[in-house]
Amino acid sequence: MVPHLTTALSGPLLDLEKRILNKMPEIEHWFRTQWLDHGAPFYASVDLRNSGFKLAPVDINLFPAGFNNLNPDFLSLSVQAATVAVEKICPEAHRLVIIPENHSRNTFYLRNVFELSNIMKAAGLDVRIGSVSPDITEPTTLDLPDGNTLLLEPLVREGNRIKLKNAELGDFDSCAVLLNNDLSGGVPDILKNLEQDLIPPLHAGWQTRRKTRHFSAYNDVVKGFADFLEIDEWLLNPYFERCEGIDFNAREGEECLVQKVDILLEKIKVKYAEYGITQVPFVIVKANAGTYGMGIMSVKSADEMRGLNRKKRNKMSTIKEGQTVSEVIIQEGVYTFESINDAIAEPVVYMMDHFVIGGFYRVHTNRAVDENLNAPGAHFEPLAFETPCGLPDCAGEPDTVPNRFYAYGVVARLALLATTIELEETDPLNT
Repeated sequence: MVPHLTTALSGPLLDLEKRILNKMPEIEHWFRTQWLDHGAPFYASVDLRNSGFKLAPVDINLFPAGFNNLNPDFLSLSVQAATVAVEKICPEAHRLVIIPENHSRNTFYLRNVFELSNIMKAAGLDVRIGSVSPDITEPTTLDLPDGNTLLLEPLVREGNRIKLKNAELGDFDSCAVLLNNDLSGGVPDILKNLEQDLIPPLHAGWQTRRKTRHFSAYNDVVKGFADFLEIDEWLLNPYFERCEGIDFNAREGEECLVQKVDILLEKIKVKYAEYGITQVPFVIVKANAGTYGMGIMSVKSADEMRGLNRKKRNKMSTIKEGQTVSEVIIQEGVYTFESINDAIAEPVVYMMDHFVIGGFYRVHTNRAVDENLNAPGAHFEPLAFETPCGLPDCAGEPDTVPNRFYAYGVVARLALLATTIELEETDPLNT
């Protein structure tokens, strides 16, 4: 189902969606020319927000963990895209090791690994799961809630290659290694200086990647796209600022936060006035690296950043795997006025190579339209997207199911292109 958009579909977003539909052939040609110069990441997911007057990405994950939430009817799209992605990186590959996150008891995440493995198997690969977790010291079979099982095997290193050793199944040496581990806790020694292809590359992990670098690249991409489409780039692009030298517990960097929040709110107010938007501007302050919805707060006044109480400081000071937050991105908050059964929702679009393969809605019954939905208590709309994002109905209205999702796919691909440029700029081989 397409969620109910609680604001009237009129004004800037309707105009934007109409322009996207009218220029669909030109947009697809524009993307094709971009991919001639840039190689897309192996896979990614993009969090979008639809405010009714603005449609923009707010985060992109290069180690997506929700393949179990995609519509199974679109499995063929995933398989075709995976086949293309593998052929580009390792054409001769017939074996693949997937390295998951270390939290091996999260059954929702394990179902994601299971579905990802199925996609790669359907693409013609022999697939096994190799773990870098210190808890996995021997082949371990885990039961999944749906009755399936997942076999995790410990990785071993021989020279500059990693392999699986299993007396029952036989040893396993793969051409390529697919990371589904975002490396928030750093790069394990076993993965350093390998001769095998690591996909995505190590510098795509959160030990080096920064959200502000991504959105700097996105600024350039969306400016070119907006010029081509003859629209205001702000309709697709959230403003952002950055603060370094942050220590929430010691209250260091507080003045930077206050100043940058104030600057950003003023810029947003100007745009809201230009478009006659009556909502109250807000910003999201979040860790400049990492995922899982940790280290995030919504702010409507710079004064809120002064003298944070202990609970908020503790919440903001650490993220996944206990990593300390020392720098943040202050990002323009984008309202989400989509809802499913009266619960706030936001779309998440999944891609392999440069192809949109589907998506789903992150839904939260206890969060407001100006809050982060990637938080405990969130669930995912099980029906997911009911039509592919790449097949608009150009004769239909902009808010029909295929057209809403096509617009999502366009913006998600803009974020993907920005990530491609970001990774090119940060590739150690290019420095």
